[in-house]
Amino acid sequence: MRFVILFLLIFLGITPAYSFLEKDYQNVWCGINNGKTEVMLPDKARVDCVTQTHAVEFDFAKKWGESIGQSLYYASVLNKSPGVVLIMENPDKDSRYLKRLETVAQKYGITIWTITPDCFTKNYLSDGAVGAGSDFASVSSSFK
Repeated sequence: MRFVILFLLIFLGITPAYSFLEKDYQNVWCGINNGKTEVMLPDKARVDCVTQTHAVEFDFAKKWGESIGQSLYYASVLNKSPGVVLIMENPDKDSRYLKRLETVAQKYGITIWTITPDCFTKNYLSDGAVGAGSDFASVSSSFK
């Protein structure tokens, strides 16, 4: 179904804003990190991914600012550490958003991971991108 929609958008000359949907990135990252996606809180808010240690918010790089409040809120409700997976579809352009997020994350103890469209390739998932423990070793940075 997704391919039919993509074909129609291309055929009509309309290009999607992003290469993949946010939930596609959530499913890959959360699955590799043994998390649970779309966890509903008592107030009906939904956490993108909950792992053993973190409440994780996913956002595209341009929406870096939104991820901060959401991750802090989800973590406080679930009594977990806050985390953000920043989706960087164009790492060169998106690095400025990562730097902004890192500045705030350092102050508030938010763990940051990044993810790119490369996560959908077989090599990415099988060539050691997952480190010991549950983090993307090659793309994570943590501030505590």
